[in-house]
Formats: sequence, structure tokens, C-alpha cells
Amino acid sequence: DGISTGFRSPHRNLEPDEVERRIAEGIPYAVRFKVPGTSVIIRDGVHGTIETAGETIEDFVIMRTDHTPTYNLSVVVDDYDMGITHVVRGDDHISNTPKQILIYEALGWPIPEFAHVPLILGPDKKRLSKRHGATALTEYRAKGYLPDALLCFLALLGWSPGDDREIMSREELIESFSIQGINKTSAVFDETKLLWMNGEFLTGLPDMEIVRQLQQPFAERVQQGIFPNGTGRMLPVAVRLLKSRARLPLDILERGDFFFRDPETLDSKAAKKRLKDEAIPEWLDQLAERFEQLDELTEANSEEAIRELSETLEIGGGKLIHPVRLAVSGQGGGPGLFEMLQALGRDTVVRRLHWLAGVLREHGIPPALDSKEE
Repeated sequence: DGISTGFRSPHRNLEPDEVERRIAEGIPYAVRFKVPGTSVIIRDGVHGTIETAGETIEDFVIMRTDHTPTYNLSVVVDDYDMGITHVVRGDDHISNTPKQILIYEALGWPIPEFAHVPLILGPDKKRLSKRHGATALTEYRAKGYLPDALLCFLALLGWSPGDDREIMSREELIESFSIQGINKTSAVFDETKLLWMNGEFLTGLPDMEIVRQLQQPFAERVQQGIFPNGTGRMLPVAVRLLKSRARLPLDILERGDFFFRDPETLDSKAAKKRLKDEAIPEWLDQLAERFEQLDELTEANSEEAIRELSETLEIGGGKLIHPVRLAVSGQGGGPGLFEMLQALGRDTVVRRLHWLAGVLREHGIPPALDSKEE
């Protein structure tokens, strides 16, 4: 009839006396479960009713020849001893469940409710493993992934709250969770999505919490001579202006290195696009002179100075703003320019404007500076 038949032990009907005799003679043996021919029903919280024909289940081993119990017996006894009422596990265990139900029934124990959740797959749609770069939770923490971000990401792998929410707190996850929301299909572990989600949670953290996380890596960069001593005062400023653009805390140190040291490279694409006008060195020097006349640089007076100079030079504001951004940060994008100028301070901004003006006069856009790709 085309139905596969499970293995039946040739010894399943031995008389008890014969069993005793063989044991007394020291004949090695394993203990098998004598499977009845009736169907086994799993009422699964995710997959619904799953019926397994009894004749397809082999007489399975519950104790090996070395007298150690197998997984199926051990897990049943362990769960019963702990009073487990609901078993939620990967759907790769569905094939084990009929055997465990048979053991529960044979022992007269209540059968727990089962829910078999989909596996997490790698990008190649195969079971996630170390070959996909899977790392321990401690490694994710060391990289700067936040606990709440990782929890939310894992919770939403194969489960949905029933709406389009992708950022949920622990409390929201607990309140919204139900077995019925679990998908039957396996989810793919998308580290790009995890990185985005971590950025969303990072943006919601208090600034000083991020500053605290960055204290050690910042100190290490000072020890290595990457950042000068005494620049730690800029760390809260960098966090405030960059956290909404960061995905990991270390992004703030890497993308915001200009808060702690003068730029040594220029964003290649931005430099080629924004520094073509031969008059730019003169414009930068004139702006630096205007800034020098101010007691301090603020968002308001820096914007006013750039606007007034643009009008005097009869050029669009963008023709001045973009070179200024490159001079002070080395980058073509980033936080608001006027916020950045105020944060860096008058003396630093003036020095960097004169620096880029001098470099452009002497070299144009030299290869030594044309190295930071977007």
C-alpha cells in the first residue's frame, strides 16, 4: 500500500523467562519500546494536528547496551519531573514527538502541550551554523549589539505581533506574544536587519549610557596614539550628534574621529565633486577670518557668516557649505554643519579651514588626501 514500515524487533515477543535467561547469561542487550500499531496524534500549537501512523514508527531504543538512557526517554522523564506543561522547541524535533508521546502514555503521565517552532536559517537557506558566522551572545555584546535589540530581533524571527511593528520593548514583546503568532516557515538570520535594528535601539538610549560604553574603546585609542590626550571632553558631543546615524556604538568613534583629531583624509567622491572651483582656497581663508573675529562660534553666527560671505561672493550657499564640511570633518556627509561647527569650536574650525585652503593651493586634491571612499 506504499506505507513505509517501521522496524520491528525480532525479540519483541520473547517470553519474560527467556529474557531473564539471556540477561543471566550476560548476553548484551538494549531495551526497546514495543510500539503499538495505533496512530499517534500530535496537537501542535504551530502546525496543528499531526498524525503519525503507528506502523511507521520503529521499535525504538530507550536504553542502550551500556545501560544509559536515550534522548527520548530522558527528555520525557526530565520534563515530567520538572512539571513541564508546555514544550516549545525547534520543528526538527517533530519526528521525535510521537515516540515521546508513546512513552508518556505507557507511563500513565499527562502529555504536555507541544509547539514546534521553525528553525533559523542562514542566508543560504540552510540551518544556521558556525559556517554562517554565527557567534556567541558574548561576541555580539563585545561588538556593541544591545541586549534589547538582539532580543527583539530574535523574537521577530519566525513570529509576528500581528501588525507591522519591528521595534518592540521587552514589555511589548511579552504582552503581545502568543503561540498563534509563530510562522510555520523558517526565518533567515539577516545580520543587516539586526544591525539596522541595533541602530534604532541605540538612538533611543540616553547619551550618557552610550558615552559609558565608549569610555574603554576611547581610552584604548588614546593609548595607541590614535586620539590625542585631553579630547575625551568631546565624547558626549560626538554621541549627541552622531548616535542617530550609528548602528553600533563604535561607529561613533570611527565616523566621528574628526571630533577628536584633525582630518587626515578626504571623502574621495565628495572632494572630487565639491572642491573643483579654483577659488575655494580663497573662500575658506576669508571665512576663517570672519570666524576669527567672533568671540565664540555658535550655530546662529556661523550660519550668518557663511550666508553673508556667500552673498558677498555672489555664489550659492552650497558652494561654500560643502567645502567647509570637508575641511572640518574630511567627510561629505554627517550631522548638521552649524551644529558641528559650534561643537568643534572657533579655533579648531579656523585651523582646519586654513589647512584645507593651503593644501588645495599647493596640491589641488592630492592623492594623499584622496583616500576615504564613501
